[in-house]
Order: sequence, then structure tokens, then C-alpha cells
Amino acid sequence: MRRLPPLRALEAFVRVVRLGSARAAANELGLSPSALSRRIGNLEEFTGRKLFSRTGQTMRLTDEGRQFYDNVAPHLEALAVAVQAQSENLQLLRLRLGVLPLFGTQRLFPRLPELRGLHPRLHIDIDTGPHLIDRVGDTLDAAILLTTDPGPGFHSVQLDQNTVHAICSRTVADELGPAPDIKALSKQTFLIHTDMPLSFDAWKSALGFQALQPQAIDHYDSGQLILEAAAQGLGIAVMHDDHLKRNNDPRLAKLYDVRIDSPYSYWFVCRPVDLDSRPVRLFHDWLVEAGL
Repeated sequence: MRRLPPLRALEAFVRVVRLGSARAAANELGLSPSALSRRIGNLEEFTGRKLFSRTGQTMRLTDEGRQFYDNVAPHLEALAVAVQAQSENLQLLRLRLGVLPLFGTQRLFPRLPELRGLHPRLHIDIDTGPHLIDRVGDTLDAAILLTTDPGPGFHSVQLDQNTVHAICSRTVADELGPAPDIKALSKQTFLIHTDMPLSFDAWKSALGFQALQPQAIDHYDSGQLILEAAAQGLGIAVMHDDHLKRNNDPRLAKLYDVRIDSPYSYWFVCRPVDLDSRPVRLFHDWLVEAGL
């Protein structure tokens, strides 16, 4: 049997790469910076490669280190899977995931059977409550958000880039015509999602309707309900084109055939450290590969 590399040194190496910080890796492993550095040194001695360049307390991955990580990381994951599969105490893997209801209904749940087939022991607790990003790392392991930018401090993956449209019932669309003027629109009620307040401004600006003051603006915290309200003729919803297509409701139509980039995208977010959690890593990798 070939000589095995020092597994603790491998673990330290992988954590430094994934977390992007030697200090964060040392804290995660409960090691002093010098102890972490010794483990990395042992791995470099074993492999005969310089994996990191060191400047003071800073460690930067070398080209050899990146190549080593790319080649070794998948095998470490496979080893973890094999050991876990042979464990006598097989337990469920549980992920606490925050999801917006419309994303869950339209995009996530139709694909979850695929995930269950790949990872039958992975189970997901779904949370559709408010302030998802504030609860990531606390009551949530990860979340799928609709936002302009998740901000620093998170590992984030942008899932789409959408266009924003005015969506209404076909009856209202027939009454207004395909391109109503600002006077006609001023007599209408607009429906705005509470998570997308900038969408209405972006839509007005793109069409030159900055001065538009509608009869009323009604706010909804549910994408599904806002589309249903629009279908019932209660107002004009400012939503993503993707929402309209995936909803596939023949009662709905959009005004103006104009492409307007949305300020908002769906993002997957978690703490960088939580990517080492197997439920988070399995879901993250599947989500990216599935292209939701």
C-alpha cells in the first residue's frame, strides 16, 4: 500500500483554501497560527511542493498549490462520502434553508426529486420567513434571496439575471393597449413586491415615466399572491419576466415590449465556513450544477 499523506495536514490545507484565510482556518480547527503553519509545512514536505507563499502572517496559494487542491479535493470528498456510507450509525443530513415562496414553487421544488435521488439522506427544513439574510449563520444554514447584492462576508452565487416588466390581467391589457401613456397609467393601481422596491423606479426610468404618480401603490410580500392579484385585475404588478413565464398563467399579459434590466437577482448565500458542512456543500454543489 502506498504511503498515505498526513490527513490532518490535508484537512488544514483544504480549510485554508476554502475559507480563504489561514486565521479563519486556524480558528475553525482550534489551532494556533503556528500549529496550522506546521501542518501545512508537513504537507509541503510530504508532497515536495510549495503550496503557499508566505509574507508575514499572510499565506497565498501558489500555482502548484491550486493545482494540488484541484486534483486532491474531489478525492477527499469521495473519501468522506465512502466513509460516511459505511458508517454503522447512518443519520440524516439536515439543511436549514431560507427560500422565498415564489422561487420555491417555481424553481426549487420541481427539481428537488433530483436532489433526493442523488442524496437520499439529505433533508431540508424550509423557512419562508422574513429577513432571511439576517438569519444566515444563526437559524439558517443558507438562503436563496432576491436582492441587488448580498454584501461582503458571505459566500454567494448569483443564480440569474432578469428583466422587469409590468404585468396585468389580459382584460386590463386590452383596455390600456400595448403601450399606454403616462395619463392612462396614472389612473391605475400598481402592485409592488416588498422585496423589490427598486423595480418600479427602474421600470419608470427606462420608459421615461419618472413623473408617474399612480392612483395607488399596493405592497405584497408574496410573489405568488401579487401575480394572482394582477390576474384578478386588482392592479399592474411590476415583476420579473421569469416570474411570468414560469407561472404560465393565461390570464396574465405584460405591457410594453421593452427589455429593462432588473436591479434584483436571485442569490444563494451562506457563510464561507459553512461550506465545510456536508449538507450545505451537497446542496450548494447540486444547485450550481442544476442551473436553477
